[in-house]
Amino acid sequence: MALPWTLHGDGKNVGSTEIVAPEERLTWLRTIGFGSQHVVAMFGATFLVPLITGFPPATTLLFSGIGTLLFLLITANRLPSYLGSSFAFLAPISAATASGGPSVALGGIIVVGALLAVIGIVVHLTGTGWIDVVLPPVVSGAIVALIGFNLAPAARDNFTEAPVVAIITLLAIILAAVFFRGFLGRLSIIIGVLVGYAAAVIAGQVNFDAVGDAAWVGLPEFTTPTFSSDNLGVYLMFLPVVLALVAENVGHIKGVGQLTNRNLDGLTGRALFADGLATVLSGLGGGSPTTTYGENIGVMAATRVFSTAAYWVAGIVAILLGLSPKFGALINTVPPGVLGGVTTALYGLIGIIGVRIWVENRVDFSKPKNQLTAGVALIMGIADFTINLGQLTFSGIVLGTVAAIVVYHLMNSIARWRGTDQ
Repeated sequence: MALPWTLHGDGKNVGSTEIVAPEERLTWLRTIGFGSQHVVAMFGATFLVPLITGFPPATTLLFSGIGTLLFLLITANRLPSYLGSSFAFLAPISAATASGGPSVALGGIIVVGALLAVIGIVVHLTGTGWIDVVLPPVVSGAIVALIGFNLAPAARDNFTEAPVVAIITLLAIILAAVFFRGFLGRLSIIIGVLVGYAAAVIAGQVNFDAVGDAAWVGLPEFTTPTFSSDNLGVYLMFLPVVLALVAENVGHIKGVGQLTNRNLDGLTGRALFADGLATVLSGLGGGSPTTTYGENIGVMAATRVFSTAAYWVAGIVAILLGLSPKFGALINTVPPGVLGGVTTALYGLIGIIGVRIWVENRVDFSKPKNQLTAGVALIMGIADFTINLGQLTFSGIVLGTVAAIVVYHLMNSIARWRGTDQ
């Protein structure tokens, strides 16, 4: 069977005004090189999620690779993307694991993935207009922001365990982001982790015993999810994450479309369905949930190579790494101080993504409906408001999400009726 890519030019050179389109490729040696770059770009963020949540890193890498290949198949090789671990799930996973263990958290992941897949089918059939009506920018921005800022206490706890290493890690991330140009500048997270890890090794905070005992090749650890009506409150806590995943996927499609000068909006439904299906598959095996990665857009922008062939290479490499228990054990040696430094930056950046949604959509905060929508939602999320109704517990993320939607649409309806929304 013929491969779906055509050779770009001579397969070796890319003109200064040219791009390698998704349906094209360079020579296979060069394609493998660019695929390896995508592995490096996604790696820093992808392995942090299992470290933070306690999930097996090798399992996450395996399903990350499988999910990426599945995504490419469903989008017919027209949308270059890598599916890495999603940070939007961190808060509900942590809460679910604390209350019922990892298997309960995996159940919540599967619920979100299934819902995202259903949304993908609906979007494919009807378009994205209804999403903009239900979730205008002030609402979606507030929800994404509160998901990030709600994680602040977790970053603080890791930071205080080894503050010196945490400060070194955080400082390395900050400096790398502005010191390096192009591709290296976009790898500030992984550079910070490497610098912090080196400092932790020098300080004697890293134990390599498990690495020596682990096999070079083997299957990763799999965990079976559990479902119960007793965990309804846990599942509800996961649902707001769907909104963040929709925003991330739509933003990815818009970004790639802008860089390739193509309208890729018709692939939105396929992308959402593929991401949802990949998340369900990962949850069934004990891996981390997935999402499209902005880091890889940066690689494409810097190299002007948008070939999906490079992403097939990246996905295959991730699968191979996931089949090495020794590699997974090495990742598990990253100490709390490094995690404290990197999560301080990452959780803040997740929150700022929500603020960016406001800025890019020019949300008018002189209007009371926008002020109160964002303000009430953020306070509920950051302070982690909690309400207990019988056996159900609703956390700050759930309450903040509901507040954002209800406050906006209530105030907007009354303002239109009264004519006070100028």
